[in-house]
Amino acid sequence: MSAGEVVSEQEFKRALGYANSAFDLLKRSGIPPYPQFYELLYTYATGVNPTLNNRINAIFRAGGSPSMDLAETLYNEFLKSDVDDRISNVSQRMHARIDAVHDAIDSAMTTANAYSGSLQAASGDLARDISSVAMKTLADRLLAETRRMQDTNRALELQLEASREDISSLQRDLDDVRRESMLDSLTKIANRKSFDEGLAVAIAEAGVSGDPLCLMFVDIDHFKTFNDTYGHQTGDQVLRLVAMTLRSNIKGRDLAARYGGEEFVAILPSTDIEGAVIVAENVRKAIQAKELLKRSTNEKLGRITASFGVAMFHPSDTAITLIERTDRCLYAAKHAGRNRVISEIELANIRAA
Repeated sequence: MSAGEVVSEQEFKRALGYANSAFDLLKRSGIPPYPQFYELLYTYATGVNPTLNNRINAIFRAGGSPSMDLAETLYNEFLKSDVDDRISNVSQRMHARIDAVHDAIDSAMTTANAYSGSLQAASGDLARDISSVAMKTLADRLLAETRRMQDTNRALELQLEASREDISSLQRDLDDVRRESMLDSLTKIANRKSFDEGLAVAIAEAGVSGDPLCLMFVDIDHFKTFNDTYGHQTGDQVLRLVAMTLRSNIKGRDLAARYGGEEFVAILPSTDIEGAVIVAENVRKAIQAKELLKRSTNEKLGRITASFGVAMFHPSDTAITLIERTDRCLYAAKHAGRNRVISEIELANIRAA
């Protein structure tokens, strides 16, 4: 989402509700509203990290509340990313490698200047009549200087070769860090940041090419009830199952992402509204067809369902308006009884009826 865009009313209300819950928890627990503690309890309010919620809920059930020290511990465990530390490590390695190259170049330049001076002095000596003994001494000195120059050049070549290999390794490390920063840690599909960037690119490309583009929202039906009944570990299993099912039913340039909590989203380039509805129906049926087992006991937990909203990009759309229209279709599907797909065309027909 760019800084100049305005969020939809539904998105604003949702975020405001999370913010109010976070501040209420901070106030009740006597924790100062420092940014990291606000982020911790805002994340708890969204439910996007079930493992974190499980830990905090256990504290509440025991009759306690997160203290400042405990909040710091939870923040470091669940939210403090090692991305910055890893980037800092790469940066330090890069600086060390650059310093080593600079040192090698300085040494080579010093040796080259000395060699040049020796050549100039030898040229002056040769311009005069010198004895054979002096000539031999001069030749030996120039040979030694030449060998020293060759050794310095070889050392510089080795340093540059090592630097080239190390820089390639650093580049791979940075690529790995970037990829990890774009994935949801629980479901291993794209995260919200990756979705925001992907949608911006897809909209820009569709605007230039004129090719169709659709957006699909997915919301797991009654997830909170399921989570409360069977526990957060089973809830995590459900989230991973839906993510895997969504990802396996899209292809090509499509992008599946976790939007937040139990909501998922898919960007469908080069797909018209009819095709997007077919994709959504395939995902809906695939989710409904999977029977859940509690891993610890092999207890059958039944089946889960999900609701879907589908909208198509129009030339006048921004990311916000497209998301807002897709969101309205999703809410219509939930209000119509869940476990169904509603597109913006169907929604328009419902409202016109």
